[in-house]
Amino acid sequence: MAVKSSLTLLGANVLIPIAILVFASGFFPYKPFLSGLAQFDSNGSPPEPPFDKLVFMVVDALRSDFVYSDVSGFEFTQSLISSGAAMPYTAHATSPTITMPRIKAITTGSTPSFLDVILNFAESDTTSSLATQDTWLAQMKAKNAGKMIMYGDDTWLKLFPETFDRSEGTSSFFVSDFTEVDNNVTRHVPDELKHDDWNTMVLHYLGLDHIGHKTGPRGPNMVPKQQEMDGIVRRIFEAIKTEEALQSTLLVLLGDHGMNDAGNHGGSSPGETSPALVFISPKLKNITSGFQSPAPFEEDFQYYTTIEQSDIAPTLGALLGFPVPRNNLGAIIPDFLAFWPNYKDKTQILLENAKQIVTVVSATFPSFESTGSSKNCHEITNSVGELACQWRDLAERSGKLVDDSEGKEKWYKDMTKWLKRAQGLMSSTASNYDVSKLITGQILTASALLLGIAAAWEMIASSITASAPFLITTLLYGLMMFASSYVEEEQHFWYWGTTAWLGMLWLQNYRKTAARRLITLTCLAIFGTMRVIRRWNQTGQKWAGEPDISGAFFDHKIVFWALTGVTYLWNLQCLSSRGFPRFPKLAGGAIGAALATAGLTFKLAFIKEDSPELLLFTSSTAVDPKMEVSLVTRARIAFLALAMAFLYVIISGFSKPRHINATIRTIHDLLLQFLIIQSRATNIPLLLLFEVLFYLLKDLDHSLVEITTTSLLMQYMSFFAFGGSNAISSIDLSSAYNGVSGYNVIAVGILTFISNWIGPVYWTSATNILLLRLSRAGEKNVLYRHLALLTVFTTSSLFFVMAACTLLRAHLFIWTVFSPKYLYSMAWSIGQHLCINMGVGSALYWLGKRYA
Repeated sequence: MAVKSSLTLLGANVLIPIAILVFASGFFPYKPFLSGLAQFDSNGSPPEPPFDKLVFMVVDALRSDFVYSDVSGFEFTQSLISSGAAMPYTAHATSPTITMPRIKAITTGSTPSFLDVILNFAESDTTSSLATQDTWLAQMKAKNAGKMIMYGDDTWLKLFPETFDRSEGTSSFFVSDFTEVDNNVTRHVPDELKHDDWNTMVLHYLGLDHIGHKTGPRGPNMVPKQQEMDGIVRRIFEAIKTEEALQSTLLVLLGDHGMNDAGNHGGSSPGETSPALVFISPKLKNITSGFQSPAPFEEDFQYYTTIEQSDIAPTLGALLGFPVPRNNLGAIIPDFLAFWPNYKDKTQILLENAKQIVTVVSATFPSFESTGSSKNCHEITNSVGELACQWRDLAERSGKLVDDSEGKEKWYKDMTKWLKRAQGLMSSTASNYDVSKLITGQILTASALLLGIAAAWEMIASSITASAPFLITTLLYGLMMFASSYVEEEQHFWYWGTTAWLGMLWLQNYRKTAARRLITLTCLAIFGTMRVIRRWNQTGQKWAGEPDISGAFFDHKIVFWALTGVTYLWNLQCLSSRGFPRFPKLAGGAIGAALATAGLTFKLAFIKEDSPELLLFTSSTAVDPKMEVSLVTRARIAFLALAMAFLYVIISGFSKPRHINATIRTIHDLLLQFLIIQSRATNIPLLLLFEVLFYLLKDLDHSLVEITTTSLLMQYMSFFAFGGSNAISSIDLSSAYNGVSGYNVIAVGILTFISNWIGPVYWTSATNILLLRLSRAGEKNVLYRHLALLTVFTTSSLFFVMAACTLLRAHLFIWTVFSPKYLYSMAWSIGQHLCINMGVGSALYWLGKRYA
């Protein structure tokens, strides 16, 4: 019977990754692209372009208000906008608002796959290369009119291998400073402006994005960085005016995405999706007299005219004289048609753009090419049919246009509207879902859920009252997945659910014990601690960026260092007092001090590089020795010391005399030291609060179901307390390279997961101590029943998320809310449940049982 039950539980967990992969292959299908380079229509030569060179200057996370508002540091750029030498826009960036997908959209004019969210973090990835796809870079290279050069974010080099003749890349993840990363770009600019052998220069600056991540959009370094970038614009513009070889050069200043009020990006808030876009050249004065600058404040960041980022590709094609890329979904910005006063040129440009989009639409909807009427298009109820009817009408009318005809301007407007309608239709069908795979994934998940219920049924049925809170939590959480607002603000579910559960535990223990005053004090301490934890990091969508405790540390450094110091001292005391009982007490204390020192010196050095504004004077001098020891070396020393201590404690636990409790607690304390290293500096004291909560909770009387329910709630609550959310923008990469000198997909992947799931990992270890104590009290099959309940929750939540993504696949927020949630569900199911709870948790429990 025991073997059968174990196989049932094993089968449920084996099905989880299979179901995830099957569903993901149907939900995130790879979108095929039309291969080859586009060619001009053979009917006549293309209109003469006004420009022959391009400087494409990307300032990462350049939100629209950073350039256009009255508190902007771009004063020179604003003067160009006022004079008519610059044309400003807000370029709408669709979610996910991270660099790789946005560069794909900007260069191809298409809507990138949502899988680029994952590929964006895989620095060694080459599968996302655009080397074989048609882009404006490929078109500029095909002109053979000059060399291609690039300086800045090395994402361009990975997307466009062997495209650039001169280049130097910088890493957007590994470099954490605000200045050197940009200086490495700017130092090339003066010499390149003197050369006349290039036709395309791409510059991608990362410093402003780094500042946003560290201090937010209103941080003290933000305006100075804007002024620095404005100085680069001035230098390039002055060269365009004075250098003969640059007279027909177009400078494009833009952001790949914006940022939210917390300084992050990846989601769909107005700040994240509203980067600036400015076309700059003295020639623009021929078609515009200028715009009001600075512009009045816009709460939604929609300054001037809003266009789509995909519109950049066809617009550059017209301005620089190359065909619209084959996979483009963008429409030329109508303002620039004024460069061609001849109506035939305007008509040709618009028709080239339209014919290219017709090719893409026809490949997606074969019915588009079927013959039909071009009259009464508004009566057609099918959107594809109506679009095809309108195209036939425009094509027929284009052959009847003559100079000075009254229908000419109307045709221009109608064609521009049609391009936008086609763009909207194709953008709304950005993913061709494989419904059969979606259903198969859900069937596999439902099967895993049934197996999980079968494995946990005996425990649930025998204690239905005790299991009720767990079952209610599981059901409510699943139903919540169908509401976008609840998904965005999921943290409140876990904060309130955890608080209510702890209140129930207190009430149960209050009734059982005579020491009611002590239980009451314990309860008050637990509730007080929970209240502080909830305020530590503001997360979610609505309140991200609002004042919180972790942010307040930048203004109250003494409080931060006091709490951080107490956290280290607590960990040191635990390791020194009980960590190494086979050594003399003094030697054990020395070992504990050495471990803490290795971790602390690395953390101080890391803070000095990553968040120097947190340092006090005394702390700063302590980490500024003459000896140059790199962060990588410091991290490796700390990790090696911890690994040796882990190995010694695990092996020595099997020798006699055995110190069962001390050994398991030491493993927990060493894990705590590792988690401190991987934590953001301002979150280190949170681990001290978790230790307080654990000590208060472990003295209460718990059944197995109560331990599992507590563990589940604490894992999810702590994830959000550390600043996590269901938005891509909350992923923390600051500790992903601790001890790693280059990109290693396994090492960086593990470190990234640990640094974002620190709270859940901590509570897995803490739960193991509670389970072992229950086992020693005589409870049978403790681990199996615990894991069976967790499997029920994991498979249930995964099933509901899959169902929500399937049923709401046409929802407005499918890519901004539900798709990121599915990615997080993948991480929770595979990373936290299978690897941490099932893997690490089982290993720790097994060690505890062996030591007994």
